[in-house]
Amino acid sequence: MIGRNGEGKSNLLEAVELLGSLRSHRCGADRDLIRHGQRQALIAADCSGGDHVALELRRQGGRQARRNGKPLERQLDLIGPLRCVGFSALDLELVRGEPALRRQWLDRVVLQLEPVYADLLSRYGRLLRQRSQLLRRGQAGWRLEDLLEAFDQQMALVGTRLHRRRQRALRRLEPLAAAWQQRLSGGREQLALRYLPGTVLDGEEAEDPWRTQVLEQLRLQRSQELRLGQCGVGPHRDEVALELGGQPARRYGSAGQQRTLVLALKLAELELVHQLWGEPPLLLLDDVLAELDPERQQLLLEAVGEGHQCLVSATHLGAFSRGWHAQSQLVSVEAGILRPSQ
Repeated sequence: MIGRNGEGKSNLLEAVELLGSLRSHRCGADRDLIRHGQRQALIAADCSGGDHVALELRRQGGRQARRNGKPLERQLDLIGPLRCVGFSALDLELVRGEPALRRQWLDRVVLQLEPVYADLLSRYGRLLRQRSQLLRRGQAGWRLEDLLEAFDQQMALVGTRLHRRRQRALRRLEPLAAAWQQRLSGGREQLALRYLPGTVLDGEEAEDPWRTQVLEQLRLQRSQELRLGQCGVGPHRDEVALELGGQPARRYGSAGQQRTLVLALKLAELELVHQLWGEPPLLLLDDVLAELDPERQQLLLEAVGEGHQCLVSATHLGAFSRGWHAQSQLVSVEAGILRPSQ
């Protein structure tokens, strides 16, 4: 897709990502995704497997997902026919931003691998909010202690399951991401990913021992948490360390290196999902060539052109070779309208 800034290229890619993953990387509230002055929005697509999928967003009444014309009781049942992995300039915050952004990225990866992971995330979020409300009451007593103990039992169970799935996903991603970083940097950069859990977890990964450890730490932290009014143990405190050449990429990586790192993460995600489900996801690249030097631009275009179906946006065609032009369908975007490019 070719078009000037502000014409709607990113909106189209965001709509595809939302239909494929049920999430927007830009905002969390559906009302911000609906055109100003409208009560609802509809996104629909015909998929290569023959499925027709649709997602209706409403200012009031929530969402309605449909597959082949039939309303779905669970939105999660929409995931599958249109798997996708997206990259935009906002994703640079994966390297530069707060730990919560890296947790959200890792959660999206796990959701691609295990859609039921959404239920665990939702359950843990409710437990965390309710337990935090109890902590903010600020007065210890037998009833509050009993309530906290009941919450801690549940948080230890659900939190352990989140820890395990995040760690497993990152272990599978690291060698793929490291290989892509090497390729996109011409063999000059070594990438390492490290999972830093918000709970001290010793020994081999196993649910029962880890659950016991999480529960013990919640109990030990209880008096301090009552003073602070917040929970200091659990997956909501997780961090993902991104390192280039053994150094934190956040501090020492150039803009080009950081952008290459994020692309390596996205391409590793695409490869991992492909390995698991047997079909490559759709790759969404929103103005990815900005801030990349010509060598990295060429390496990226060669890499993504090898058997991946891509939606790529750009303001001009200068960086794309004639081979790319011959194999691509070019469209222009103006005021949100797509037209065949001349």
